[in-house]
Amino acid sequence: MAQVTIGNSEFDRDTAVVRRAPGHYEADLSAGWTIIHAVNGGYLLALMGRALGDALPHPDPFSVTAHYLTASVPGPAVIRTEVVRTGRTMSTGTATLVQFEEDGSEVERLRVLAAYGDLDTLTDDVRTTAKPPAIPPYEHCLGTESAPGGQPTIPGSTAIADRLTIRLDPATCGWAVGAPSGNGEMRGWFGLADGRDPDPLSLLLTVDALPPTAFEIGLTGWVPTVELTTHVRRRPAPGPLRVAITTRNLAGGFLEEDAEVWDSADHLVAQSRQLARAPRSASTVA
Repeated sequence: MAQVTIGNSEFDRDTAVVRRAPGHYEADLSAGWTIIHAVNGGYLLALMGRALGDALPHPDPFSVTAHYLTASVPGPAVIRTEVVRTGRTMSTGTATLVQFEEDGSEVERLRVLAAYGDLDTLTDDVRTTAKPPAIPPYEHCLGTESAPGGQPTIPGSTAIADRLTIRLDPATCGWAVGAPSGNGEMRGWFGLADGRDPDPLSLLLTVDALPPTAFEIGLTGWVPTVELTTHVRRRPAPGPLRVAITTRNLAGGFLEEDAEVWDSADHLVAQSRQLARAPRSASTVA
């Protein structure tokens, strides 16, 4: 497929919002970004990020925290934004996304608090001990077409997989053949299937787009996000991204996922942490 440009891709069309009044936006949650029983949380975060980018005077998400209250479903939605504070270099806003039941009652799906700025104004001073993840070359990693047929059976939609290009590190793919490592790690190359290059908004999707680390721990089923905080550190260079996600602690039915996103120029462009509910079945992959 020929590469498309930022602003003219399926991702851009499906995260479009229409401002009906100041602080009031309408959107249509696409069924193309569903996984298992619900609309993907990273897609929703990008959708909210687009509305906040319109509402706030600064263009780029710096820190975005979302609390997922109820599972979103494909169809119409309303986003309400509020400008909390504006400053010279940063602005802060909130956003809520609601949908409506058949009887017309309103259901809040998620609530976001975000800080926005301008990534192009940041200094070039970098002092870090972080290193890009050790992922095999792209051609040596495994895509969905490489799955040997033993991956866990998960009921529901996997439509989002058709919109992404993900090549996983074979060392984190034991779950696909019924032999999870138990290490709670997921690593891979990431891109949008239509070839659109990454930008700050798509990074909000990227942090929540790989298979959950719960699979490699040995669990199957839906892993619903409770809270997700994403830090966008710089504008990504064109080309595929590398994503590394780890879980160190599953306790009381909840787990954390810490993600790092690196661009093609070896820059750490995004970091995130989310709290998620472990699959209720908590069954071992067979």
